[in-house]
Amino acid sequence: MIKWLLVIGVVAAVYYMFIKKKDSVSGASANTCKKDPQSKTDEAVEEMVECSKCGVYVEIDEAILSNGKYYCSKECLKG
Repeated sequence: MIKWLLVIGVVAAVYYMFIKKKDSVSGASANTCKKDPQSKTDEAVEEMVECSKCGVYVEIDEAILSNGKYYCSKECLKG
């Protein structure tokens, strides 16, 4: 009788350690798929602008604004 209880206990422990753990992880990832696409809590979204000279996109914080146009570098601004 004790052997059967021990076997059942080991099977239950293995189930909860491996199978149940995978279910809870996949359940958590299923919830993340339902996130609002406009949510900015996880990642900061930076606005990108196109360089007027070469067409490269740069973050608006790093772009150079001159005469109402954005440039990616001083070289593009001068050229």
